[in-house]
Amino acid sequence: MSSVLYYFLAFTGINILMCWSIYLPYRVGQLHYLTVACMLASAYFSGFAAREWSWPFALILAAGILIGVLISLLPSFAIGDAPCFTVVIVGLTIIFIFKTAVENSAALGGTIGFFGIPEVQHLLPLTYLLLAAAGAFIYRIDHSRLGRAASVVFVDKNTAAALGVDVKQLGMFFQIAAGGIAGLAGTLYAFLIGSLFPEFFNLGVIGTLMCMLFTGGHSTMWGVVVSVPILEGMQLLLPSAIASWRQVIYALTLIVIILLLPGGLITKRTLVRFKGRSRA
Repeated sequence: MSSVLYYFLAFTGINILMCWSIYLPYRVGQLHYLTVACMLASAYFSGFAAREWSWPFALILAAGILIGVLISLLPSFAIGDAPCFTVVIVGLTIIFIFKTAVENSAALGGTIGFFGIPEVQHLLPLTYLLLAAAGAFIYRIDHSRLGRAASVVFVDKNTAAALGVDVKQLGMFFQIAAGGIAGLAGTLYAFLIGSLFPEFFNLGVIGTLMCMLFTGGHSTMWGVVVSVPILEGMQLLLPSAIASWRQVIYALTLIVIILLLPGGLITKRTLVRFKGRSRA
């Protein structure tokens, strides 16, 4: 497999996981950027544990997911039912704290970067196997009473509370689940790429994930399955002089989508139509 195709598939899988980690809390109307901090922490822990402690991959994978869960758990007690703006501020603040800590840590490579993460055999197929497992988990949530309750909360919290939905407990669950998925993405990212740089975990990655999520469609988990490969492939198809403007292209794409297709390329109505045609 060529290195170009390898990195395309690697980043596609990781970005789908990260988009799902933002999609889940947004089911209850919260933009939970804390998942990027979960990804950062899990990635650096995984790289350090593999290189310095020689931990087996399975143990590191479990620890990476647990780290994402724990990082999301503690703030969720305060922001489980907080307004979207508050959740955004908390997430950005913790990203800044984690990123600054890494940049000032010689053991983690500081601003230079962390290198020498051992390779794992057959990691790319395993990544997509774990991606399918995460997708099945989210699909079950979407089609459960939790998913139906989240749809009501997204429209009106007061109505949801009147119907007996515990809005804070529901929000906490989605935030914690999102943290676990981001922890998984961070661990896979560390081993797939083989090196880590704190500058990767900045506002640029948030903008990229937002573009992918809202372009694909924020109301269903399937939107990013379409949008992520398209937007990732854009870098391969466009000339290098244009591809270097990727962030600008993503920003313009997001603006156009919001103006012309607020629901994204794939909405729940799109899925209903597709199911109807397939049955016919």
